[in-house]
Amino acid sequence: MSTSSRQVGQHFEHCLSIIRQASIEILTLLKLRVTEGKDPRWFLEQLDQARLNLGGWGAVAQRLGINDSQLSEFMLQLRHLQQGIPSYEHGQGATENQLIAALRFVVTLEQIKQQQPLLMFNTGYASDGEQLQEPALRQLRAVELTIRGLIGEAWPDEPHLHHFLKSQFGPQACARWHSRSPSGEMLDGMTFSEMALLLVDKKTFSRHFTSFFNYATALTFLVEQRLTLHLFLDDIRRMRNSVLAHRTLGEMECLLLDLYAQQIAAPVQRAYEQGRTRVNPASLMAADGAEVQQFWERAHDYARAYGLDGRPIPDSIERLSQKTRQRADTRERIIAAVLWSAVGVTVLVMALGGIWLLTATPEVVPSAVSPIEEQATAAEARATPSPREILARRGILWDSNALRSAIDSNNIEVAELFLRGGMNWQLAWTDLAMSAGHQTVLNLLLRYRLQMDEPKPCRRFINTLTHEMSQGAPLNTVRKSYLQTFCTTPAVVARQRQAVDNAQRRNQASGNAESKKWLLIQRSIYEVIR
Repeated sequence: MSTSSRQVGQHFEHCLSIIRQASIEILTLLKLRVTEGKDPRWFLEQLDQARLNLGGWGAVAQRLGINDSQLSEFMLQLRHLQQGIPSYEHGQGATENQLIAALRFVVTLEQIKQQQPLLMFNTGYASDGEQLQEPALRQLRAVELTIRGLIGEAWPDEPHLHHFLKSQFGPQACARWHSRSPSGEMLDGMTFSEMALLLVDKKTFSRHFTSFFNYATALTFLVEQRLTLHLFLDDIRRMRNSVLAHRTLGEMECLLLDLYAQQIAAPVQRAYEQGRTRVNPASLMAADGAEVQQFWERAHDYARAYGLDGRPIPDSIERLSQKTRQRADTRERIIAAVLWSAVGVTVLVMALGGIWLLTATPEVVPSAVSPIEEQATAAEARATPSPREILARRGILWDSNALRSAIDSNNIEVAELFLRGGMNWQLAWTDLAMSAGHQTVLNLLLRYRLQMDEPKPCRRFINTLTHEMSQGAPLNTVRKSYLQTFCTTPAVVARQRQAVDNAQRRNQASGNAESKKWLLIQRSIYEVIR
């Protein structure tokens, strides 16, 4: 597929027509009477009205046949699409980023349609989708081998790679990869998400791969190229799983994959042509059919033996390793607690037995009150369920995605149960609640601020905040509270002071309204945290 600006505009118009038709059917399903579909902002407003009419986002999700996590993703993508096309008119030129946002939302609509048979809207063109499968298989293979080639250049031999992986993931993970690898090489035993993590982890990306992807026209969908690459690769992981599950990719998925593959390959191809890497994406795409078929046969064998790659690409290696260490520490603490409890019980029984032997007389009748009191106390404790038990009774899994969904949908009751139960949360999970103005759940999270465990969250949080403020969002009390709570460390304050200085220099150089606006935004944030 070619993605010239004319074709980008045509595909974008097609996506908008799909979204308008889908919005009519979805809103009708949610008991709202509408005669025509309009722009994404209108769709968002109508969905919020449906939430009010039905009594909450849970009822909306139930009518659509999806869970809370899927509804959260649906709303997040619709909001992202709405922010990307605030004033689009028919026939107006569209960018690749706008097309990507529209395609991602259409693919999500297709997934909802599969789960709700009452939805009948069409999402594809009239062409034969089968002819798109072969190029899609080539692109998926090329992306995976491009990642593998870049990793191979960063760690050029197996001992170096083994040492790095062992230090970051531990010996158990390395042993698992060795046992799964048919060739004995670690990368052959990894899943796609595990290999992609080596590329998009913040430290490894800045140390080894920034120079390859530092290309102004590619990977600009999100505020950072690394974050954009992470998002694209996680979507590619899902498409790859569909292929391994013998499901045909839809036309919209193939078009989205084509855009992803171009934006990932273009910077690497440029680096290859400049002699900065030996990885040549063009040659990977031009491989003969036998090589492509052999690649997918091995991938199917791996999936049959070990299952699909069901876990999303983690945020960072450090975070994944931290969770692994926490699980190991928890197991050790539980074992130690059980052993010490057994020792304590043994000592207590021996002490009570000695006291009884010394004080017992034939006239003394053993009291039955103490066991009864103990049973009553135990029954009372059982009668008060823990937050985890309450969630389990409601059919809600003890899962971070469920907490994030509760935050997105402003479900105070469920979010508080997770927080009372001790679940940690991340500042990144507040983006949708911030843009939607869900002050109640945001204030709730501040009450459990000690459970916010995202490492160094402020760079991303401030970047997102400045972007929203540039679109007209206010620096309200809640946003100020979050800045003051989490972003007043000396390093963050110094970095923001530098951002103000840079904005001031740009304003002095250009003096236009745009540079003045950015100066005011950066300065207002600095005034809050200094």
